Amino acid sequence: MYKILLADDEGIVIEALTFILEKNFEGNVTIESAKTGRSVIELAEHFRPDIVFMDIQMPGINGIEAMKEIQKSMPNTIFIVLSAYERFDYAKEAMEVGALCYLNKPIDKNVIVDVTKKAMEEIELLRKKRSNDLMIREKLETIIPVIESGFIYSVLFQDNYANETERYMQLLGISERMGYMMVIKIGEREENGELTNSVGASVRVSANYQEISAIIKEFFKGIVGPLMANMVLVYVPVADGEVTDEYENRIAVIENVRKMVRKLSGHIDAKFRVGIGSVQPASKAGTSYMEAVNSFRLSVSSVAHAKDLPINCEFEDDYPIETEELLFQAVKEGNAQSAAQHINHFFNWMLETNYENIMDIKLKVLELVLHAEQIGYQSGGMVYKFSARHDYLKTIVDMDNYENLRTWFMTKVQNVCRNVVSKREEQAANLIHQAREYIDNHFDEDLTLDEVSRLINISPYYFSKLFKEEIGQSFIEYITNLRMEKAKTLLATTNKSMKEICSAIGYADPNYFSRTFKKNVGVTPTEYKENK
Repeated sequence: MYKILLADDEGIVIEALTFILEKNFEGNVTIESAKTGRSVIELAEHFRPDIVFMDIQMPGINGIEAMKEIQKSMPNTIFIVLSAYERFDYAKEAMEVGALCYLNKPIDKNVIVDVTKKAMEEIELLRKKRSNDLMIREKLETIIPVIESGFIYSVLFQDNYANETERYMQLLGISERMGYMMVIKIGEREENGELTNSVGASVRVSANYQEISAIIKEFFKGIVGPLMANMVLVYVPVADGEVTDEYENRIAVIENVRKMVRKLSGHIDAKFRVGIGSVQPASKAGTSYMEAVNSFRLSVSSVAHAKDLPINCEFEDDYPIETEELLFQAVKEGNAQSAAQHINHFFNWMLETNYENIMDIKLKVLELVLHAEQIGYQSGGMVYKFSARHDYLKTIVDMDNYENLRTWFMTKVQNVCRNVVSKREEQAANLIHQAREYIDNHFDEDLTLDEVSRLINISPYYFSKLFKEEIGQSFIEYITNLRMEKAKTLLATTNKSMKEICSAIGYADPNYFSRTFKKNVGVTPTEYKENK
């Protein structure tokens, strides 16, 4: 059904158009009419036409101005402009406003039918697009919460999911490189700053998660994570310009959170406490999260901001904290080259700012080396021995120049990096050696990836990835090549039947074996045997 509005100050024109349209589109059109520009606009507001036949010379508000007014609230309405004057300037203005066509009176009925059909086709395209857009939006409404949950997990576990975080940010359209975490705790009652029966409250609130998420997004353009026990985690991106006045922004955020909590409490039968972390680079959202969590411990207020509490370690203005963090990240990754760059940068800063304080520099070097080694122990790259560092203190105290100290610092940290890498490689090599040995001895059986990965006690996904990296072939490719080589030997040196050979190398179906053999060797088993 199509709604058509006829706008013309001549009754005879309206009657003629109505007759033609009802005759040619019987049952498919609803027609209304108006004779002045103002009445056209008012009628369009409640009739909401799909198509408007608009006379350009209307009493009062002219046809062009009426079109512009209608388009403000109905941008998809299609206009067919009518005029008794064959003027280029009228036609040009009508087309600029977005008219489908410009027709000069008197108009042939066939032209009216043809142009109406064309307008209806345009409407169908718009309706189909609208339907597709709604379908996509409906799917996104289902998918976006999953993506948002994945993003929250990824920013909290940056060590393992840095690449995934970047992809999530692209999917969610997050261009800001800074942001903060907000943790919303839910309970039944609040007593001495603590929420009671948080488990029972979270079970009850889980049924209202969508409503909670919607309310949060009314106040913050953030990413809302899933309900985790009695907590909802929210990441709020922050544009660079928004962090210029940290204090003012903090006050604004706290006030906005208070409004959000009031609305949540009014809609959900539960108590809410909110912890807010400081603005950090996206890569350090985990730090902001820990600040938000710790704020609950130090504040009895229902809304607590980390910057208001003695949570963070503050550094002197020029302290190279980022270099220190990058150094430890390089140690975790076993990247000796990157570690060396950060060591030199940090050491040079110490010499430039504290050259006269040699003991302070020595103590800092010792602190950094011990922390790097702790990372090595935690990464499984080193074996802890209680007396392994018995000479560290004496060694650095006795050093009489900075270059020796720098060399000692560099050597110790790079040794940790190499140990992390070698242990990782050694472990991988040992696992794949075990797997390969088992495969070599059992390739004639019905081997599966799950079976072998269980044997060496790692997940099938990780085993598959590790196997490909170490061997240069996938699990299936390796077994297939083993079987093909064994098959070629049996074909060339024995008189075994195809069925016997097939069974001897782990295939149950001779036809499948024959196809696999030809695919990998280039000839059928029979052709191969005949050529030997």
